[in-house]
Amino acid sequence: MSVNLAKGQQVSLRKASGESLSVVRMGLGWRAAPKRGLFGTRTRQIDLDASALLYAERTPADVVFFQQLVSKDGSIRHTGDNLVGGAGAGGDDESIVVDLTRIPAQITQVVFTVSSYTGQTFAEVRHAHCRLVDELTDQELARYELDGGGAHTGQIMAKVFRDEAGGWGMRAIGAPATARTFQDLLPAIEPFL
Repeated sequence: MSVNLAKGQQVSLRKASGESLSVVRMGLGWRAAPKRGLFGTRTRQIDLDASALLYAERTPADVVFFQQLVSKDGSIRHTGDNLVGGAGAGGDDESIVVDLTRIPAQITQVVFTVSSYTGQTFAEVRHAHCRLVDELTDQELARYELDGGGAHTGQIMAKVFRDEAGGWGMRAIGAPATARTFQDLLPAIEPFL
């Protein structure tokens, strides 16, 4: 059963049986919004990029993005860059697979971001979402809709964090920012660590 998250909400990543999930996939999907012009409607391609930033408390330790597809420890893997989006019907255009059992003990949180590499704003994006899926069963666990437009070019989507019980949780963040790359988002991430 999937949970639709609102900004700031969080969910535990434990199965109904009480055991922790082992491998999850953060999916990002989007479509370009059609624009009306003098000669009809047209759609520009939009290159959104998903990234995962690994933190040891508040200190950046590693990153996974379109130019570094695997974390140094091998626990997180980006499935590849999609330059145009448009999977539609709730599908994912970019995915990041996280093996929670292999993340080193010093890593306390993984922050997922999206940035518009080509510089279009989120006002030009439709049907954007991030979702968390149990990679082993392909069951959607949580979904956060990124729609809402705006003049921003980046967004801090969500984070997966170690909870007090020794398991993992996920928090929807949905904070807009100005960014073409994950590096541009680093100062905006600070308040959410």
